[in-house]
Amino acid sequence: MLEPEQIVFGLMWYVVFLFSTVCHEAAHAWAALQGGDRTAYYSGQVSLSPFPHIQREPFGMMIWPWLTFFLNGWMMGWASAPYDPFWARRYPKRAAWMSLAGPAANFTLAIVGGLLLRAGHSAGVFQGTTGFLTTSGNPLEDMFKIMFFLNVVLGAFNLIPIPPLDGFTAIGVVLPEQMAYKLEEWRQTAGMFQIVGLLIAWKVAGYVIGPVMAVMSILIFGT
Repeated sequence: MLEPEQIVFGLMWYVVFLFSTVCHEAAHAWAALQGGDRTAYYSGQVSLSPFPHIQREPFGMMIWPWLTFFLNGWMMGWASAPYDPFWARRYPKRAAWMSLAGPAANFTLAIVGGLLLRAGHSAGVFQGTTGFLTTSGNPLEDMFKIMFFLNVVLGAFNLIPIPPLDGFTAIGVVLPEQMAYKLEEWRQTAGMFQIVGLLIAWKVAGYVIGPVMAVMSILIFGT
């Protein structure tokens, strides 16, 4: 049976998860809109309201996060923003920037959460004695800890350059236009390989997230 403290901690996790995931997808949708694709805009996803995002991916936004929390003590899940595949093939560079927008939103939130956490430690308001996955007893400190940890995980994981993750399409940013077109064309026709790619990404995630978490911690906290 869950203790009341664990239930409160879970609710804080869910609030941060929901906000972080919505920011990720809204950033994709906004970047696509700036690049000329209104698909996500017409779906209402250029918005920080969670409802259009939950409506599109109810299992990934409402059920899977709680399952992972009860099993692992922290939340993961997913959402998605629709886009026009013909637009992405016509403008592969714009599609690449759209892919980067989601992880960029996550790293921005991680930096904000980390800096607020550091400020609280420096001011003596926060204890700073517990890890990211355990409660400190201070709700505000816990929110900032979760905000930093979760967004580093989301940002780093999504940047793994394996389809269907954002990092694969984002490679197009540094490629010549024609090569970026070929990359996007292949990604859209990869079919079942994208499922295999997702399984591979889960296997290698720890080798990516760990170093990124360490670097971000050193840059923000000095440790």
